[in-house]
Amino acid sequence: MALLAGAATAAQGPTPFASDPSAPPFPAKERFPLWPGKPPGAPAKAIVPNWTMNNPPPNRELWIRGVPMPEVHVFRAAKPDGSSLLVIPGGSYEFLSVQNEGMDAARPFNPGGTTVFVLTYRLPAEGWANRHLVPLQDAQRAMRLIRSRSANLHIDPYRLGVLGFSAGGHLAADVSTSFGEQTYAPVDAADRLSSRPAYAGLIYPVATLEIGMGHSDSRNNLLGPNPSAELLSARSPIRHVRRDAPPYFLVHANDDTTVTVANSISWMMASQAAGIPVETHLFTEGGHGFGFHLPRDLPASRWPDLFALWMRKHGG
Repeated sequence: MALLAGAATAAQGPTPFASDPSAPPFPAKERFPLWPGKPPGAPAKAIVPNWTMNNPPPNRELWIRGVPMPEVHVFRAAKPDGSSLLVIPGGSYEFLSVQNEGMDAARPFNPGGTTVFVLTYRLPAEGWANRHLVPLQDAQRAMRLIRSRSANLHIDPYRLGVLGFSAGGHLAADVSTSFGEQTYAPVDAADRLSSRPAYAGLIYPVATLEIGMGHSDSRNNLLGPNPSAELLSARSPIRHVRRDAPPYFLVHANDDTTVTVANSISWMMASQAAGIPVETHLFTEGGHGFGFHLPRDLPASRWPDLFALWMRKHGG
């Protein structure tokens, strides 16, 4: 992949964690927009951001609805080693769980030298044209922009992975299998770079939108009512796992009643059939949406440690 010189980012500042407990948790002090001007397919009616805080600390969850301008939020490691993760929160494509499935990723991964980028992507049911492509456009663009700014961000562009949760796991899976699909007209030199992740973590992911195993809320919000069989297949990434896809790390709980564990099992089988390295962790307890908030006496709470070890073996 060709590399570009690092471009200027938004003003730097401390990350809103233990070093500055009085800082607001979001947005990050350092962030940058994905698109120069309005994103593709912008609706005529203005989108109004709506932020809600759910649950008391330590299980605080910030949810965002209304995303007029998608952004990458930067959480730098104190001693970066070049590895990095684009973290994609879930929320059924209806909202973004940016705390539990986004910026909380900085706590386990920053200390090991990994820079964390949290993507606030557009929500397809908020009036965007070509709604089925909107999140994938943002994920592809984010991967390319991060790589174009690698010098400034102190990362190795070849060691940029993706980590997605639930519907964000669907988007992470989609960008990992559809990185060659042109979903928008190129806007600058960054779009000459690859959007393929070096490795992918899929945490209780929606692997397909097809009826039966797919998650109905994610399907309806992304594709709208009565999608065609062709559209269902196109945006069901499990249908597109090929040998050029990256290695995968899967986490799911058997008691997940929101997104069935069959999604991860089927992804594991598809990866094996394509000859792609895949590591799968299925836990008895955890439910859905646990992110980084599980009690430490549950085995599933240790998945970030397992992912960090796996990531180092696969280019992270």
